[in-house]
Amino acid sequence: MLTILALAGAGWFFSVRMPGRSFSGETAPATVPEQTLAEELAAHLHQLGRVIGARSLEHPVGLEAALVYLERQLTAHGYDPLRIPFEVAGQTTANLEVEIIGRTLPEEIVVVGAHYDGFYGVPAANDNGSGTAALLALAKRFAGAPCDRTLRFVFFTNEEPPHFQQDTMGSLVYARACRDRKDDIRAMWSLETLGYYTDEDGSQNYPSTILRAAYPSRGNFVAFVGNLLSSGLVRRTIGRFRALSEFPSEGASLPSAIAGVGWSDHWSFAQVGYRALMVTDTAVFRDPYYHTSEDLPERLDTESLARVTLGLAAVLEEFVSEDTEL
Repeated sequence: MLTILALAGAGWFFSVRMPGRSFSGETAPATVPEQTLAEELAAHLHQLGRVIGARSLEHPVGLEAALVYLERQLTAHGYDPLRIPFEVAGQTTANLEVEIIGRTLPEEIVVVGAHYDGFYGVPAANDNGSGTAALLALAKRFAGAPCDRTLRFVFFTNEEPPHFQQDTMGSLVYARACRDRKDDIRAMWSLETLGYYTDEDGSQNYPSTILRAAYPSRGNFVAFVGNLLSSGLVRRTIGRFRALSEFPSEGASLPSAIAGVGWSDHWSFAQVGYRALMVTDTAVFRDPYYHTSEDLPERLDTESLARVTLGLAAVLEEFVSEDTEL
């Protein structure tokens, strides 16, 4: 019995207890770089959530408009974006990839991705305009930067139902192609619903009472979530985020059967054996406008989104360095 309890305790520690400490206390006023980035992110959110709006295979005009917008943004930053098309029931859709080849470890790859499609006919500002905007901002920041490892930014199509966790899911198509090529992906981050934060007590929900007892009741943090096989990546990522960023953060590596653990494009990479995690504001467990017509840009906290994005950029700089073991 003691052995079982010890194993259970160790499992709980590595699943829920994360390295470092989440930032707490008074949030400092936004710095000039944070304000500038918040404005940049707001512009992306306006374009995706207001100008373009609904974007999915059921709304192909919007989906194509979003793809063209992403291509133009990436081209302006010096990239040569690659459309990766595939067919779904007679329709053509596409993932979009840009890549910075590593200088010293080009065969080792770090992938950062986000899905640019939205749920049926909704504006999809948070889900997933926010992740898409953050990914654009990261791509801009790393454009022309020296990277020891190869860095890929990938915008996925078809994350939302009816394609979610099906063969037509864009990230699953992409991940399987990576596996078939034997790409050595050392880490994959999926940026998913990153824009909704609130200090209201009781605003944060969880899929189980056990998790509710272990985590905060206020939805003011960003979460790093992966399955049990990706626990090392989750711990390493949140540990560095906490060391490099002053923003509340929580992490968990949990069984995939728990609701929410696999609810993004990291799931696809885990299916083919890669270590992957999701960075998220926890979506439906916090955001009352999730998958509704009220998922609009003005509902989102762009200053918090900017702080999260800058924190991720700092961690990513370390991950693409040969001095960091992955």
